[in-house]
Amino acid sequence: MAEQFPPVACAEVTGGRDATRNGHRADVHDAAPPAPSSVPAGDGPYRPIAPQPREALPRQAYAAIDLGTNNCRLLIARPSGENFVVIDAFSRAVRLGEGLAQTGRLSQIAMDRALSALRICADKLCRRSVQLAHSVATEACRQAENGAEFIERVRSETGIALDIISTREEARLAMLGCHILLEPGSGPAMIFDIGGGSTELVVIDSAEPVPRILDWHSVPWGVVSLTETCGSEGEDHASRAARYVRMRELVSDSFAAFADRAAGLRATGPGRGPLRLLGTSGTVTTLAGLHLDLPHYDRRAVDGLIVPTDAMRAISARLSSLSLAGRRELPCIGRERADLVVAGCAILETILDVWPADRLGIADRGIREGILRSLMAANGQGERLRAELRRLRRI
Repeated sequence: MAEQFPPVACAEVTGGRDATRNGHRADVHDAAPPAPSSVPAGDGPYRPIAPQPREALPRQAYAAIDLGTNNCRLLIARPSGENFVVIDAFSRAVRLGEGLAQTGRLSQIAMDRALSALRICADKLCRRSVQLAHSVATEACRQAENGAEFIERVRSETGIALDIISTREEARLAMLGCHILLEPGSGPAMIFDIGGGSTELVVIDSAEPVPRILDWHSVPWGVVSLTETCGSEGEDHASRAARYVRMRELVSDSFAAFADRAAGLRATGPGRGPLRLLGTSGTVTTLAGLHLDLPHYDRRAVDGLIVPTDAMRAISARLSSLSLAGRRELPCIGRERADLVVAGCAILETILDVWPADRLGIADRGIREGILRSLMAANGQGERLRAELRRLRRI
């Protein structure tokens, strides 16, 4: 449920030094960007806008918070016709689901990390004069015995009312936030989101401007839950290889029923063009950065990129064979993702088995953008957005 905020006595910060904090600029989010290509073009779907006088910007700001199993992310934006302008953003790895696979509970240290990040989010909501926000929590809070207690603690200590959403809603929001990056084409397409605690897959018919959902599936395997379930990776190549095989088997078993349905959709779905596939997650964006051989991660180069799936499989095989120390030395991975990226590779390769497309679209956007589009459509911002929201609710 969206939170309504009364006007607050906080100075609204626009532009200047604060607008570039955490490496984010004020960007315009296109409702219908140019078709993706295999090479980055300019600044991609997010393009910088020229500075505007303070009074020229509408005052109402919308916010989306996505508290996942691994990350806490915030996006604040203002409507701009059928699009929206991002005015602030924040992301921090909090590993809320750390240890959950073993204990069934959120640990005190993990909750403290998440609360620290959410306090920063609450401060940004105040300073940006946000009046309408939707804050969601996903798999870690769905699974944890003390998930509801943690949600109440967040509300009492930060004022943020987190909504523990279903896997169905998580899949819908992720698709709503990124489907515009799908390659043009006919026939069914798949969009997937590899999270920290779960993975969602959605098959759509995108023949119409607003996609029609054909099927969806969610499994409780994400980069954190799969990593912790499979335990230590071992010190030698044979141990790492055996662990990777085990990861692939666990994910493949959980996809089995959906894989059969997906095969039927590929055979009988509308149109018979090449299979299209779009992924949104830290796994696919990290691997895309490695594919481009970037010295450090660059969202503008990755969001909207199209990568051959054979290249993604090759990168996955390489990463799964490297030691933890070796992965830490790679650009775009570092210490933060080094222990989790192998699980992401196992999930990605299994998705490629289920939906054997030749090319993979990369989206550095998802649930937060889906929340913002939903909020703006529900609040009367843009006929296209409202039509899209009505259609995508049918999941």
